[in-house]
Amino acid sequence: MTTAPAVRTGPAGPPPSIGRAERSLAPDIARGGMLLFIALANVPAHLWGMGANDYAHNTGQSGADHIALFFEQLVVAERSRPMFAILYGFGIAVMASRMFARGMDPKGVRKVLRRRSWWLVAFGFAHAVLLFVGDILAPYGAAGLVALFFVHLSDKSLRKWLWGSSLYLALIGLPVMALLSGGGGEPPAESTRPPYVDHLIDGALVSTVLTVVSVLVALFIPLIIAGLMLHRAGWIDHPEAHLPQLKKAFVSGMAVNVLSSLPVALTALGVWEPSSAVFTAALYLTIAGGMYAGLGYICGFALLAHRLRGFGRRGVPGALAAVGERSLTCYLLQSIIMAPLLTEWGFGLGEDLGYLGAFGFAAATWLVTVLVAVALDKAGRRGPFEVLLRRLTYGPRRA
Repeated sequence: MTTAPAVRTGPAGPPPSIGRAERSLAPDIARGGMLLFIALANVPAHLWGMGANDYAHNTGQSGADHIALFFEQLVVAERSRPMFAILYGFGIAVMASRMFARGMDPKGVRKVLRRRSWWLVAFGFAHAVLLFVGDILAPYGAAGLVALFFVHLSDKSLRKWLWGSSLYLALIGLPVMALLSGGGGEPPAESTRPPYVDHLIDGALVSTVLTVVSVLVALFIPLIIAGLMLHRAGWIDHPEAHLPQLKKAFVSGMAVNVLSSLPVALTALGVWEPSSAVFTAALYLTIAGGMYAGLGYICGFALLAHRLRGFGRRGVPGALAAVGERSLTCYLLQSIIMAPLLTEWGFGLGEDLGYLGAFGFAAATWLVTVLVAVALDKAGRRGPFEVLLRRLTYGPRRA
């Protein structure tokens, strides 16, 4: 993967917002599809009123619920976070290249990206406290602070950091995450506080711990570096020039996807009941495989964008792209819809809800975000949270 030296032309300062004519279709389609994965992966956290087995799966499920969970664990679980991290690194590279092209020096670029990362941490912490304990914005924002070091490195240096951070993650990070993700243990003691007060406390604690731990174990660093390298290689921006590589990565990614997650998926189906130690090893396998599978999915979306290029930003690809352009808004909108409706502290519709119904609810929520994004797109408006983050990152708009 190689890149040409940054071209420094135009006035220094923050670049203007990327117009539709300048945007690449593939990254936006990938983000739009990824948000369906995120909705499916996040919805179980909003369910309540049921017990959990030794593998942290809800008890009292029907046969259809077990089958639904099997497929979710097979092709979705532990896949959305790697996809998000790779595309996050890709987005950092896009921002940096645009600022370099306008004459900003590396120090100035890092300053802007640092401010944006801190605001993502703040957005994520508020999201975790107010709506969804499993927020991912804060850990990505913290990882973005580390990624500032990589923005201006050479391709050779990036490759060294990719392999070094991957080795560290495999030996240190993934064992820690597998242990933290395991089921079992004693159920939490019944609280005398109002449910939403418990949620506020849990959100603050979990967000803080997850953000710190994810940085210490370098959970997202190799993936962010991979996103930087994808931008330099042009795989996503110009899929037509890299079809053999994209096809190879997609096919191998899907093979790794299924093989690595099959053991955990079998526990979800109820046909395999391993010991705690064996289940932790299976979790390690599915988390590790999910990182390469995430790359495979992104390459698959790039191939899809190439195949649908004749449609442009119309029809189904246009709808997916509209969501991708407003990925921050649509991600937060999922929680704004699902959390109040499903949780115990809200309307409580998630009480004793089976997995099949929950995944159907998540898919419907994603479709609502698609409709919102398409409406905003037709009105020529950006997502409100994208506008807010840009304003906080660059400051008030100048004439």
